[in-house]
Amino acid sequence: MTRLPRTIRLDPSDSLIFPLAAAPGEWAVPGAFCFWDDDDSLSGKRRQAFRAGFLGLSSFGWSTLVEVTAATASERAAAWAALTAHIRDAHGAPDDAAALAAADEEIAFAESLCADHAPGTVLALERRFEGGELRETFRTLHRRETPHSNFGALPVFAIAEGVDEPAEQPDLTRLRP
Repeated sequence: MTRLPRTIRLDPSDSLIFPLAAAPGEWAVPGAFCFWDDDDSLSGKRRQAFRAGFLGLSSFGWSTLVEVTAATASERAAAWAALTAHIRDAHGAPDDAAALAAADEEIAFAESLCADHAPGTVLALERRFEGGELRETFRTLHRRETPHSNFGALPVFAIAEGVDEPAEQPDLTRLRP
């Protein structure tokens, strides 16, 4: 049994910020190969996919977060086969051998990201161009064992009664990615 990333969705934002959002539960890889021909001039939803997206291996959409998950040999083989076909068909691999080699490398890299983490660990990535090179940084997010002491066991977003603070009115048109 191996470990692979699997897409998760905590809110609907992926469907708003990416050209195509991956469905929750898809096997995933970092997917930097999708940006081989790009440079730092990316914009819009493609830029968001570049900056923070994992590539789902069913829809070939993007996910902000993935979860380390145990994968059987047959699940790994199916993910590898889907990725191989995608690299050949959508990214113009010159032949089947090149597509197979690229898929092998990408799946192995995804496995290496998960190898030292327990199932359930959430991974996020940041991708950027630095000195003309594509760079990736990966973060792990863990569930907090004890809730925040000021609020008890509140979810990520909750109403705290009795807090006397003015409501924020952000100007969303002035925000930049």
